[in-house]
Amino acid sequence: MIQRIASTQHVNRRSIQLQLTHQIAAHAVLSVAFLLTQTLDGPVLQAAPTDRPNIVLILADDMGWGDPQCYQPASKIPTPNLDRLAGQGVRFTDAHTPSSVCTPTRYTLLTGRYCWRTSLTKGVLDGFAPPLIQPNEDTLASMLKRHGYRTACIGKWHLGMQWYDTKGIPIERREVGVRFRPGQEVDYDRDITGGPVDIGFDSYFGISASLDMAPYVYIRDRRVETRPTEFHDEIPDTIFLNGVPGVESPGFDVHDVLPRFGDQAIKVIESQANRDQPLFLYMPLNSPHLPVAPSAFSKGKSDAGDYGDFVWETDYVVGRVLDALQAAEMTENTLVIFTSDNGGLWHWWNFRADDDGGKTPITPRGQYVKNHSHQSNAHLRGTKADAFEGGHRVPFIVRWPAKIAAGQVVDSTIELTDVYATIAEILGDPVKHESSGMDSFSLLPLLTGTSKTSRPFAVHHSLAGIFALRLGDWKMIEGRGSGGFTRPNRINPKPGEPEGQLYHLADDPQERSNLWADHSDQVTLMQEMLERVRNTSSRIEATKAAF
Repeated sequence: MIQRIASTQHVNRRSIQLQLTHQIAAHAVLSVAFLLTQTLDGPVLQAAPTDRPNIVLILADDMGWGDPQCYQPASKIPTPNLDRLAGQGVRFTDAHTPSSVCTPTRYTLLTGRYCWRTSLTKGVLDGFAPPLIQPNEDTLASMLKRHGYRTACIGKWHLGMQWYDTKGIPIERREVGVRFRPGQEVDYDRDITGGPVDIGFDSYFGISASLDMAPYVYIRDRRVETRPTEFHDEIPDTIFLNGVPGVESPGFDVHDVLPRFGDQAIKVIESQANRDQPLFLYMPLNSPHLPVAPSAFSKGKSDAGDYGDFVWETDYVVGRVLDALQAAEMTENTLVIFTSDNGGLWHWWNFRADDDGGKTPITPRGQYVKNHSHQSNAHLRGTKADAFEGGHRVPFIVRWPAKIAAGQVVDSTIELTDVYATIAEILGDPVKHESSGMDSFSLLPLLTGTSKTSRPFAVHHSLAGIFALRLGDWKMIEGRGSGGFTRPNRINPKPGEPEGQLYHLADDPQERSNLWADHSDQVTLMQEMLERVRNTSSRIEATKAAF
């Protein structure tokens, strides 16, 4: 494990540099043969066909670290199915999304490559954006397909698809500052290309993006299921609902989306019976993202109001999937991963921090859950979109009864980025350092107990494009303010003031005390390290010190 550097200890630049070099080298060595041999393009293991597990990857949307009761016992939301999953597998307490917003995390999860290396360096796509994943990029789906998997995607895509207007002209990405588009000019009788079925999935059912943006339609494979002949009016931004105006299929109802995703997932699992090939099911949910739209049967199931009920329903859908696996006798050799694409939006905190603008931030949504004594991100500072821990620290639960001991709790730092290399190691598929997988480190040694660490550092990225670097107990944010939704999101430092933020999370998990001015050597070395990662890859930076 990384040796803690006390925040009060004075060390010179040379000693810090040696210490960091030893830390990085120790991490790389503890990642053992996988990290090094994979960097050299040599597989660690060759999985026999009988060893290939089914894989079910469930991605919640905007679920906070403190929403499940297995993470925060004080949560006002019953989550019996996530609690069950955690009890039967491994619960990670220091898991992070590569971005604190939706689209970038989804890109990185499927490719093992940070999204800021693409043309999307801040913000998210809308429902009509062209594909972010390029044809030459490997994805989890294409990799698993090479190994004989049946691959299915059900849920919210939000990674772009190629739509066309009525003249046959491809729809381009909206410009910065342009609202989400209504889609009246789109040809809905034409195939949509560049989506899930064009990057490795055999089948797809879902929605193109979030439910607060058009089009309000279901998509099956490459076609809109029901042609949109109606128009969805503007939904004013309330604490529960928001949505831009746009085209809508007859009968489309935001309250029905999550249950229908559950229905479709169960059909996929049931149809897996008597198949020789293993299954990969990627299930990116629409919940509990805005609009908060729990089904009627979910009302009152939590003590955290409508938001809590929507989280409860998310847990309920997870339970339906787990039960379907059990009924199909697929539980034992199925790797189930549950996580969230970023931190929670419905959060409040009551402490002061150096860069909080002179008052404790609170929003109407934060006040709503505060009235119910619920904190979506538990004790953490910040919300979705922020560079603070509340923006990117998320639940991460893994179950694989055939290979992983139950009831484990792991506090090692990991990222969703690491799912790619983990599955690659299970399959014996080499990961290169210049393309897909270039920022991914396998979690398999952590899951099987052969190592206590997997990645030597973590890179975080906010809605506005602010970077942060985590190295052991240290966290550096390249800039002042949250970089996201929490006010102030940007602070222009005055002469002599810190230009960024430095926190020692072991001593200050709530990121209250900015140590930037007190540890300039630490700041400089972390800045240099982050710049090297940006210019090369995470795997190159990690293995360099090991040699």
